[in-house]
Amino acid sequence: MASAANGPACDADVIVVGAGAAGASTAYHLAARGWRVRLLDARSLPRPKPCGGGMAASVQTLFPFDLRPAVDRVITKVRFTWCLEDPVIAELPGEAPFWIVRRSRLDHLLARQAVACGADLLEATAVERISREGEQWRIHTTTGGALSSRAVVIADGARSSFGQGLGLGSPQPRYASAVSVEVEGEVQEPETAHFEFGLVRHGFSWAFPRQGGLSIGVGSFIGREPLEAEAILARLLPSFGLPPDSGERRISPLRVWDGHHRLHHDGGAVVVGDAASLVDPFLAEGLRPALLSGTRAAEALDRWLGGEARALAGYSEAMRLEWGQSMAWGRRIAQVFYRLPRVGYQLGVKRPTAPRRIAQILSGELGYGDIAQRVIRRLMFNRGSS
Repeated sequence: MASAANGPACDADVIVVGAGAAGASTAYHLAARGWRVRLLDARSLPRPKPCGGGMAASVQTLFPFDLRPAVDRVITKVRFTWCLEDPVIAELPGEAPFWIVRRSRLDHLLARQAVACGADLLEATAVERISREGEQWRIHTTTGGALSSRAVVIADGARSSFGQGLGLGSPQPRYASAVSVEVEGEVQEPETAHFEFGLVRHGFSWAFPRQGGLSIGVGSFIGREPLEAEAILARLLPSFGLPPDSGERRISPLRVWDGHHRLHHDGGAVVVGDAASLVDPFLAEGLRPALLSGTRAAEALDRWLGGEARALAGYSEAMRLEWGQSMAWGRRIAQVFYRLPRVGYQLGVKRPTAPRRIAQILSGELGYGDIAQRVIRRLMFNRGSS
């Protein structure tokens, strides 16, 4: 239960900057615990967002309400290819292991749940600056106004710089080059997600079915050369029976996990989701860590607001244990795999047990640490013997 703030009155106990998946989930969990929450977003909801929309159905355990109204498709199979050939099919475990969601619906659903619990949603309210004034945080908006709070949650996505200014997250975020395309049309395999490893240098492309079309993306995860997205899409789109110029291209940088970093400020600030550089550096999964970080941040803030001075350190530690340890192995796999993509496909995807293991990682059943040492040894041995 919320308690009165010490010192001058604040506009809220917590201000959440950004109403995406991470920010809205943080706002919901805090409002559900009785705290005064203001949730700010630079745009009006619902709003489209470039995102493949794939997430493990296991995230449902983080919420007491049903997330399925935001789900477009339930994925039961994953199809891997090399240069659009040499396919490998993996059956996903469980009844509903992997969901494709429409981000406009998911973010809006989470924000509505937060509002239903008492949070104030301030739409079309962009934040210009965050400062610390005495025992309060001041959130300065582009309209010239300012709001005060006891705590602040930085959740404004991959392009955020607020966390770095407070010494939170990676001081030099690492970005994967990515282009996303939303295409309308008939979906031939509505329960199958596609991963193509041969067309993209140092990366891969993906195609996720949704209602009335496909969410397609191209990403390069190591190296600094330009991403030749148009040449890749000119080959990829026709493989789905689509014209090569289908859809609207959107540049959508992915702020990938790049080491363990402090995600909290002892004075009552945390960074969550893409702003915290939590995207999987191997398979580009971003929604599961966004929702997980929002939930764990809210749990820690609840204790901190209740008087537990060191509670926020528990948030950084929880994300290190629950997400970061697996991602440390995921990054090592990516560094080897994407430098030896053909070898990686043969030894890391085409082995009899490999597709099942990848499927279990996508569904959240396994972490990279469960497979990493065997995979890395196999790839490194092959490189050394070639």
